[in-house]
Amino acid sequence: MILNKLLNNVKIIEVFGDLNININNIHFDSRKVEENDLFITLIGTNQDGHSYIDKAINLGAKVIVCSKKPEVLIDKITYILNHDNHTTLAIMSSNYYDNPSQKIKLIGVTGTNGKTSVVNLLHQLFTSLNYKCGMISTIENIIDTERSESSHTTPDSLQINALLHKMVKSGCLYCFMEVSSHAIDQKRISCLNFTLGVFTNISHDHLDYHKSFESYLSVKKSFFDNLNKNSYALVNKDDKHALVMLQNSEAYHYTYSLKSVSDFKCKIIENDFNGMLLSIDNNDVWVKLVGEFNAYNMLAVYSIAILLEEESKEILKGVSLLSSTKGRFQSFKSNNGVIAILDYAHTDDALNNVISTINLIRNKNQQLITVFGCGGDRDKLKRPKMTKVACHLSSRVILTSDNPRSEDLENILSDMVFGLENEYLKKTITIHDRKQAIKTAFALAKEGDIILVAGKGHEKFQEIKGEKNPFDDEEEILKLLNININ
Repeated sequence: MILNKLLNNVKIIEVFGDLNININNIHFDSRKVEENDLFITLIGTNQDGHSYIDKAINLGAKVIVCSKKPEVLIDKITYILNHDNHTTLAIMSSNYYDNPSQKIKLIGVTGTNGKTSVVNLLHQLFTSLNYKCGMISTIENIIDTERSESSHTTPDSLQINALLHKMVKSGCLYCFMEVSSHAIDQKRISCLNFTLGVFTNISHDHLDYHKSFESYLSVKKSFFDNLNKNSYALVNKDDKHALVMLQNSEAYHYTYSLKSVSDFKCKIIENDFNGMLLSIDNNDVWVKLVGEFNAYNMLAVYSIAILLEEESKEILKGVSLLSSTKGRFQSFKSNNGVIAILDYAHTDDALNNVISTINLIRNKNQQLITVFGCGGDRDKLKRPKMTKVACHLSSRVILTSDNPRSEDLENILSDMVFGLENEYLKKTITIHDRKQAIKTAFALAKEGDIILVAGKGHEKFQEIKGEKNPFDDEEEILKLLNININ
C-alpha cells in the first residue's frame, strides 16, 4: 500500500522523507520486520519501541513512525512523528485492511463478567439462524468454519483488522467480539465501527493495571462514549453503573434486566442443574444453562438479536438449543452422583455468582467443596475477598495454585487468607499442587456432593516462573470421574 493512503486520517506532527512510497507490512514488533516494511514504536509497561528503531532499519524497514524524533535521521528512511502511536497503529491497521469493520456488523461486548459467554452464545445463535459469522474471544477466534486459539481476550489492532478482513472475504455478515478494558485503554479498538456495544456488569478487577476502580470504570465508559449515532448501546440496568455507560453515548440507548424496569425483561421460573425455565419478554423458554448470571447472558443475547431485527419466535427457538461455553459452569456427573462444576470465575463477584447459583439448587444434605486459587502478578486486593466469598458460601474450601506467574505461591496464598476469621479458616485446606487439590476434593466428596473447580476454566496451562506448563482442569476432572466410574 502507498504510504500516503496508509496514513489517511492519521494526525501527523512532522514528516522527514518521502510519503509516496510503497509499504509491504506494518509491524510494532521489530523482530518481524522485513524489507520495505513500516515499523511503529509503541511505549508499553516494560518496553519502549524507540529502542528498536535501529534494529528495524537493519532488517529492512523503510518507514519509522515514532513519537520521539531520533537523534540521527538516516537517508532514504521516512520518519513520521506523532503524539499517539497506539491510535495511529489502529488507524493504519484499519486502512491497511481496507476498513473491514465498515463492511461487517460488529458487536462488541464489554464488562467484568459474562463477555466470553455472551459472545459465544451469540455466535451459536446466529450460526443456527444460518448466518455466516465470525468471533473474537478469550477462548478462540472463528472465521465462518475456521477456528484458531486466541492468545488475548482482545487482540492487537493489526490482528483485529486482519481477522475482520478475513471474515469479510469469507462472507461473514456478523462478528461478535469481546472488548477488554486493556484493549480499550490501549486504543486497540480505536477506529472500529461497532454496530452494537453491550455492557454486562462491572466489579473490581484488573486494578493491578488500572490502579483504581474509578479508572477502570472510566475506561469501560469510553467504549460507549465512542459509539457513533447510528449504533446501539445495550446495558444491564441491574448493574448500578449501567446508566453511567450511557451518559455521553450518541448511540441509541437500550436496557435489559431481571430486577428493574427496562426495555428487555427476563424472569427465572425454574432453576436446577439441568437448566432453567425462563420468561423472556413474557415468553416461556427452557434453556440448558444454569443460574441467574446465565439468565442475564441469555437475556443479553435475546435483546441483541431483537435489535439486529431477528424474529422473536426464531430467537427463542435458537436460545433453547444453546449450550454452555467451555469452562463456564460446565457440569459433570459421576456414577455415584458426585457433581463437578468447572468455571472460569476469577473475581469475588464471579465466584459469588457461581456459588450462589449452586446453593440455590443444592439440598441441605449436599456439601459443596470449592477448589480455587488466585493469579500471580495481578490484582492483590481481590484475593482475600475471593477467599471470604468461598468460605462464607461453601462447606469446604481447598486453596491452591492458579497461575502464580512470577510471584511466590506462598505469598499469594498468604494474601488469600489475610483477615479471614478463624471459624472460616477452619473450613480451608491448603494444597499447593492444583492436580492434588482437585484429587483431594474428589476424595472428600460423598454421594451427591458438589465440587466446584474455579479460576481457570478453559485454560490448558499453568503459568509458573515464566513457563506455561500443560494443565487442564477439565482433563483432571474427567480422569477422576473415570476413576469413580471404574
